[in-house]
Amino acid sequence: MENEVWLKDVAVFLAAAGIVAPFFRALKQSAVLAFLLAGVLFGPFGLGRLVDSIPWLYFVTISDPHAVEPMGEAGILFLLFMLGLELSFGRLWALRKDVFGLGAFQVLLSAALIGSVAIFFGVAAAPASIIALALALSSTAIVMQILIEDRKTATPAGRTAFSVLLFQDIMVAPILILVGFLGIGGGSVIPAIGQAVIGGAFAIAFIGLMGRFAVRPAFQMAAAAGGREMMLALTLLAVLGASAATAYAGLSLALGAFLAGLLLGETEFKTQIEIDLEPFKGLLIGLFFMTVGMEIDAIELIANWPVILGGTGALVLGKIGLAYSGARLFGKPRHVGVQVATLLGPSGEFAFVIVGAAVAANVIGLQTAALVTAMAGLSMLVTPFIARAGSRLADRLLPGDLGVTHSAPESAMKGHVILAGYGRVGRLLGELLLEENADIIAIDTDPKRIAQCRKDGIRIFYGDAGRVETLVKAGVADAAQFIVTVDNPDKAERVVRAVRSRRKDAPITARAMDRKHADRLIAAGASFVIHEAAEAALQLAAHALQDFGMTPDAARARITRAREEIYEDPDKESADDN
Repeated sequence: MENEVWLKDVAVFLAAAGIVAPFFRALKQSAVLAFLLAGVLFGPFGLGRLVDSIPWLYFVTISDPHAVEPMGEAGILFLLFMLGLELSFGRLWALRKDVFGLGAFQVLLSAALIGSVAIFFGVAAAPASIIALALALSSTAIVMQILIEDRKTATPAGRTAFSVLLFQDIMVAPILILVGFLGIGGGSVIPAIGQAVIGGAFAIAFIGLMGRFAVRPAFQMAAAAGGREMMLALTLLAVLGASAATAYAGLSLALGAFLAGLLLGETEFKTQIEIDLEPFKGLLIGLFFMTVGMEIDAIELIANWPVILGGTGALVLGKIGLAYSGARLFGKPRHVGVQVATLLGPSGEFAFVIVGAAVAANVIGLQTAALVTAMAGLSMLVTPFIARAGSRLADRLLPGDLGVTHSAPESAMKGHVILAGYGRVGRLLGELLLEENADIIAIDTDPKRIAQCRKDGIRIFYGDAGRVETLVKAGVADAAQFIVTVDNPDKAERVVRAVRSRRKDAPITARAMDRKHADRLIAAGASFVIHEAAEAALQLAAHALQDFGMTPDAARARITRAREEIYEDPDKESADDN
């Protein structure tokens, strides 16, 4: 029976992912909002309340929200992991001012403001401090998903918001330690915090050593064996292993996942990992948002609507004001400050975790906890609307010379050459292009070749160029030219078709093994095909003609005519290809 309930709940979730989310996308609404509302509607506080009176609703509601919570938490891990992939240790160090400066400013001042208001309304100091810290945090999952959907993760506003969110994630462990300290009502909190810091340092060092001496060689071995399944398994192991290490040290699971992403983001396997995990991450994140929606009790909202609506409004406006002030204080332009402030104004998912721990430690009463979580949930529910309003206001505040280009990633590539295959032919071609200062991005599946190229400073990554996702990562939309040198005829044809599916008018030059292969490549969409067998025959003929006494100029002229005849008239080519 338990298995039947679990399967039914999974089916309801998949229906929300496959029907409700696309419907909201069609209405030009965020998928985050779709999953949040689906959680409210199909959860135990929505249609689930009516199951006793309308039994058939059992089949369209989620009966056991706690059973799917671990999968939702896994979505957070993979979101942070994917964010780590996009960064590097150098970029993270460059963000240190925003992480520990603006992040600390936003969290501590927001907590001080919220705590003061709570004490003013008669809440004791201990529970007020926990409520303040819980509501001061924002939603990493929702904010980053909105930035990803809007393609603004690499913009100044995206980087600034991420920096503050990273500091907030780091603060979760000390806040939970404080909850435990207030719960036992004695002892010293300093040793507990010191133990967490020391344990966290050891965990981070362990993750770094494993990444350097174990993870990368393991990925190279899996790639050499040609198994995407093995690489996916290693990726999952890296995420879960790093998360377990930080959790064991008393830090958050999400921090470990983020560190794992940072480590793998420095490797040549970054692009392939992103492509393989993208569908799973989207589903797991959607499930997390549904679990958040299930925590929102519409009846509770209606029964206490003056307190909850008023408290939520004051919370969001107060945090927006402080976040904007902090952004301006740390030198951010007005449009960046507005966008960051509206993203960080609402509360986040960690409010449920912290308040739940406080209830278990008898620091906060159940009635107070219900009001706090209702405000947190409601603020999360309206986050997409607030973020959209902030984005529009930020657009109006943009300097006129920037136009709408602010949403383009800094790393956007334009006018480059995508070289599919970097073997013998590809490497010679690449060296010639580099000598002429061409900007090339190579794609290959040989890990040893890729490792050597990266040491030589060549922009190359592991991936299947026959997959559209890989080409998108390589900047297919803005590439000036595509050259296909892979020596596998079927794969070469797949690459040409994949490129042509994204770029109807792009110049594609391909390497063909013989005439039949050339015909297939032309049919697939190649602009020009080089016949490998014909070119070898022509080079041999050039030397043979000179050996017969023909001058070099005359031999080159004859070979040129022969080449034109071969490429213009297929029947002129060698009979071996017929």
